[in-house]
Amino acid sequence: MYTPMELMICCASRALEDGKTAVVGTGVPCAVAMLAQRTHAPNLVVLFEAGGVAPILPSMPISVGDSRTFHRGLMATSMADIMQFCQRGMIDYTFLGGAQIDAYGNLNSTMIGGEYAKPKTRLPGSGGACDLASLCWRTMVVTKHDPRRFTAKLDFLTTPGYLNGPGAREAAGLPPNTGPFRVITDLAVMGYHADNKRMQVRSLHPGVTAEQVKKATGFELEFAVAVGMTDAPTARELEILRNDVDPHRYVLGRS
Repeated sequence: MYTPMELMICCASRALEDGKTAVVGTGVPCAVAMLAQRTHAPNLVVLFEAGGVAPILPSMPISVGDSRTFHRGLMATSMADIMQFCQRGMIDYTFLGGAQIDAYGNLNSTMIGGEYAKPKTRLPGSGGACDLASLCWRTMVVTKHDPRRFTAKLDFLTTPGYLNGPGAREAAGLPPNTGPFRVITDLAVMGYHADNKRMQVRSLHPGVTAEQVKKATGFELEFAVAVGMTDAPTARELEILRNDVDPHRYVLGRS
């Protein structure tokens, strides 16, 4: 047996390729990268926003500035260098989240309800998310699936996905061929249609129906021509995740 959190981490981990680069934060993204390195992608280069480059993580760090994010790394540098690596096109993947996501992968982590000067709820804001989503080749989101989060219209556009459709990122001055790549939830794995850039379901998790996913989404969600079933976590993935990556259940305990 496995939890929805374990399934999401395993799905995201499989998307990371050996020899690629990924800027990650702590929590779920870090668990994803650690699992990938310990299974199919030992040469995955992990970078942290505070300046750690290619550390060999001995255990799960609790912040992007944790000393473990520099452990036996290639560089102990700064946020400025990490961002210029992104600007130079050196970063293949990044992981982001937010309170809201729309059909084009745009994210809101700034405010909910009301007006900007007086919102119903003030959120932390962009941090480095806007820079990372603007400049990294592929953006991945791992989140729970509910209609308040998957919304037709954001209360605030914090971080660009495909904006309002094909060509919009390029028109805004962002690098071509960059943008949202995968959204992995507790119900399904989504990608984006190559032509219209809208989110579409690629696979349903075991036991989940298309109707469940539609009901949990606040916009019209497309489905790929051939929607598969997500592979369940293997015994090896679960053993590594539970005993090596997160034995103290900092992340897995959230399930």
